[in-house]
Amino acid sequence: MCTRFVYHGQDVITGFNFDIDLSVWKHKVRIEKDRFYIGILRPDGIYHSYHGVNRNGNVGTLLYVHKNPDGVYQAGENCITIAALTEQFIQGQLSFDEVLEIAKTKKITYAPDASMQALLSDAQGRVLILEPGIGYRQEQKRYSLITNYSLIKPESTEKFIVPDDDRYERALEFLSRCQSHFSISDAQDLLQVTCQEGKWATRVSFLYSVKEQAVYYTENNNFKEFKKFGFPLKEQKENHHATENLSTFK
Repeated sequence: MCTRFVYHGQDVITGFNFDIDLSVWKHKVRIEKDRFYIGILRPDGIYHSYHGVNRNGNVGTLLYVHKNPDGVYQAGENCITIAALTEQFIQGQLSFDEVLEIAKTKKITYAPDASMQALLSDAQGRVLILEPGIGYRQEQKRYSLITNYSLIKPESTEKFIVPDDDRYERALEFLSRCQSHFSISDAQDLLQVTCQEGKWATRVSFLYSVKEQAVYYTENNNFKEFKKFGFPLKEQKENHHATENLSTFK
């Protein structure tokens, strides 16, 4: 379970609720000079950046979705997993336009052990929704939103909607009331409105402001206290510690 949105007003603000079962996945919040991300421990022993922000404005997130048979993992030069594509986007190895070209020319599949869809966005407020086995959709409008069900082919996941899971409807209603002045505080409120409890509780919530070039984040539904990380200026020394930019905000 997860929720992701992008709001394009006076600022481009994107937010993400990371909902996960701790018995299945191990994660850590990682802060680097050029990236903020939620690291997911994989069998190779590496905490991979499948949900995060690059200083260039790229924001990528994966969200669980019920498996579509046409999106199952395949090896080959003409195939790429949604996990690898999203991580390369967050790492800054691929631009928005390059990912769009890949979506047009290659088959995007699930990872071998997980079925995920993705929402990628850039500093211009452009959005790309990627659904393995179904297709892709490019958007650039006032707001975009995704949870754990297909947006491109809703009927493919309709029967898997969890009873009482109205996160998408709640978020959509919230976003529809907002105007161009959509703020950091509004984004924090929206993350709180869609947070989860229980086995699949929200473990990390983060938002990114293009105007501020800063990430605000909190863990374990502590919405009264967000920490702030501002990407350091390029001329700053390499030994600058990212944690020095942390401060409480709300």
